[in-house]
Amino acid sequence: MIRSEYNNLELLASKYKDQYYQAKPYPHIVIDNLFDNDYLDIINNEFTTLRNNKKKINFNNFNEKKLASSRGDSNQGLNCKEFFRFLNSSKFLDFLQVLTSIKEPLIPDPHFIGGGFHETLKGGFLKIHADFCKHPETKLDRRINLLIYLNKKWKKSFGGELELWDKEMISCGKKILPIFNRTVIFNTTDFTYHGLPDPIQCDDSVSRRSLALYYYSNGRPKEELRPQFLSNKTTLFKKRPNEINRNILNFSYKAFIQDCLPPILFRVLRKFINK
Repeated sequence: MIRSEYNNLELLASKYKDQYYQAKPYPHIVIDNLFDNDYLDIINNEFTTLRNNKKKINFNNFNEKKLASSRGDSNQGLNCKEFFRFLNSSKFLDFLQVLTSIKEPLIPDPHFIGGGFHETLKGGFLKIHADFCKHPETKLDRRINLLIYLNKKWKKSFGGELELWDKEMISCGKKILPIFNRTVIFNTTDFTYHGLPDPIQCDDSVSRRSLALYYYSNGRPKEELRPQFLSNKTTLFKKRPNEINRNILNFSYKAFIQDCLPPILFRVLRKFINK
């Protein structure tokens, strides 16, 4: 059985929905000890490190350096699978529906595209970005990110804080330390910029671990998306003020060109813009 510190999730959602909606720089909430510590200990122990997992997705480029599981990795334990089923259950979806005040019915992703188990080793990072807003297979609209951190004895000196940035990318509105049994829930739009942009400085024997789940709907408010000519179905990375990173700028430049040109012409020009 999934145990929670809150026996009635619906009451909890009603209590915090105003705080969620009014949060800056965009709707979000941080809840500590949402789940029973002993139960989450079991989940953490079953979280097999992704370092040597042959099915892992290894992100290693200019914008991100992290590891992720692939489509709900079947190598994880039974308790992990049970926990994920609960987080995709109608009870938990009802909790998220009330908490976020999203009108459209929320839909889980049983394939965990982009989600599941995340692990960042020493030196890893994830530049500030807005997530993809369309499920690549179902074409549903991505609305909510849920992150559950599993890091015991995580030191502030390690870094690895989740940063939430404003729409204009002028300032960081909030930093969230990824400590054990801390749950972060936030809206997913074209303007909810976030990440852990600086390489983490943990020991080699330590890693930054989290569970990530995404929730979708069929349709969404238009004001949550960029104009159509600037649309980007992939993750959009952004440069921080005074940050020198030509690769982020180049990524955005390519995305803009791809959106503006017909597919055939873009394929012809791709070999030139990739230089």
